[in-house]
Amino acid sequence: MDNRLNVTYITFGGHVEVRRYRYLYFVIMFTVYILIICSNFTIVSIIVIHKSLHEPMYIFIAALLINSVLFSTVIYPKLLIDFLSEKQIISYSACLFQWFSYYSLASTEFFLLSVMAYDRYVSICNPLQYSIIMRKTTVNTFLIVAWILPACECSVPMLLSAKKEICKFNLKGILCNSTVLKLHCVSSRLLHIYGLVVFASAVLLPVLFILFTYTRILVISYRCKGVRRKAAQTCLPHLLVLINFSCLIAYDVLLARLKLDVPITLRLIMALQIVTYHPLLIQSFMD
Repeated sequence: MDNRLNVTYITFGGHVEVRRYRYLYFVIMFTVYILIICSNFTIVSIIVIHKSLHEPMYIFIAALLINSVLFSTVIYPKLLIDFLSEKQIISYSACLFQWFSYYSLASTEFFLLSVMAYDRYVSICNPLQYSIIMRKTTVNTFLIVAWILPACECSVPMLLSAKKEICKFNLKGILCNSTVLKLHCVSSRLLHIYGLVVFASAVLLPVLFILFTYTRILVISYRCKGVRRKAAQTCLPHLLVLINFSCLIAYDVLLARLKLDVPITLRLIMALQIVTYHPLLIQSFMD
């Protein structure tokens, strides 16, 4: 707590040997961040420039790549600053904002993955009605809802947490995630329940919907030899991204609700999986 400015600071305690390897960490993470930005925006630019790619499938891919860059930007700049700082700290208000942005954009990712699954289901299973169902208005509505709905859902716990008193000032991680709940002097049952409800609606339901649509796609493609190859090329990258991200987010959300003594090295590895591996894996959609 800084009494002069009346600002509460939180210390990140999840860094491993940061003083010893700070420059190595910085170079690696800075390189990955630049790679994420350049590669994703290169693909987005190609989609924007070529009118032949102005179709729902590629528009959703572009939205997913832009969301990936935003998701990375919520984490990387602060992480890079921490590597070069003597103290890895963040103000409580900034921590809440990172927490909000982190989960809001993660929820947007699942929504976009669900929309892409629906788009591919219609294109493969009902191709004659595709142009009627996936109109420009429908696509724009999906994109708007994909960012606004998760933001509204995630703003509730952030506003409630802003009013709660905190008694702990050390996070066992390298970013502000669900473990922020452990800083509160009094654990809020309402926040925990609400978090699980949002997790169910933003993660579990989209995952079940995607699995259902892909099951239907595989059943139909099995009957029609002509679409088997297309279905395989369409579904496999999508499922790979979905499974990877679902497992990482499930671990991240449940970490604050389960009394597990997770080693600091494992925490760091899991956090880096989310911020490095996943944003790069999304590009598999363009293969």
